[in-house]
Order: sequence, then C-alpha cells, then structure tokens
Amino acid sequence: MQGRAINHELFFGGTVKEASGLDFIRDVSGGGKMPGDDGLPGSVSGHNSARQPALNAKGGLSPHGARKVQDFLHENLTRKLTLAEMAAVCALSPSHFVRAFARTFGVPPHQYVLDLRLDLAERLLADNRITIADIAHSCGFSSQSHFTTMMKKYRQVTPLQARVGKLNAKVR
Repeated sequence: MQGRAINHELFFGGTVKEASGLDFIRDVSGGGKMPGDDGLPGSVSGHNSARQPALNAKGGLSPHGARKVQDFLHENLTRKLTLAEMAAVCALSPSHFVRAFARTFGVPPHQYVLDLRLDLAERLLADNRITIADIAHSCGFSSQSHFTTMMKKYRQVTPLQARVGKLNAKVR
C-alpha cells in the first residue's frame, strides 16, 4: 500500500522533526490542533480528566521543568521514549523524575504518554483513509495488536469500533 511505504519512510528516516511524523499526522487529520497544542495535556476525546500540571505540588516538577517535559513528549510522541530521556530533559535522575512527574501530573510518565498516544489515535481514526496499522505505528505503538489491546483496556472499545462510532457521528 502506498501510504504505508510513505509512513515507514517518514517515521524511520530523516530528521528528528520528520521522524516525529507530526506534520504528516496534522496533514491527514485535517490540519487541526493536536493533543497538547493548547499547552494542556490530557484527552481531546473526553475520556480522561484534563491532566493539568499541579505547578505548586510539593516534590513535583518546577513549572519550567513541567513545560519542558510536555514539549519533549509532544515532539517525540511517535517514537519509543525512555524514562532516562524524559528525566534528562528535567535534569533529574529517573527515580526522582518518576516521583516528581506523578506528583505534578497525577499519573506516572508511562500512563501520561499512553493517554497522549490514545488521544492522538482516536483523532486519527476519524479519517477512513488511514489504516489502523498505520495509525498504530504513527502513534508510537509497537504493533497494531498492542494498539488494539491498549485501546480496549483503557477506552473500552477496539480501534475499529471507535472508527465506526466516529464515522457514524459524522453522518448524523
């Protein structure tokens, strides 16, 4: 499939900006805002409570550190992220970073990243031209199976069910 070849080229080669795939994702999703474009993390679909940082949380990240890690996550959402990388953005040890991040955002880093990826995937599912496998890979999931498992576990629907629901909502 032509789109698939373009996606692999886009996501696994080129510059860091190209590797993020955000321009491609914005293009295929109608150029609208992405989760976090408003500066706030959390769900665009309403499944999660908005994950606004508690900037005065004792033992949490500084406001500057919280913003830096949010920016880093949004820029690198489509690739594999390590805890060490996220901690380095804030100049903290991984164990300190996990505690501070959880106090600031109310969830551990892996759950925050997963929520962002699921939010992005749900938005892309509204576009019937993109295969579910391509959405899985472009949102940073290791496989379509992993994407389906996480979607079912955390959103209580499979990607296909979410897509059909979104397409039916457009028709109404």
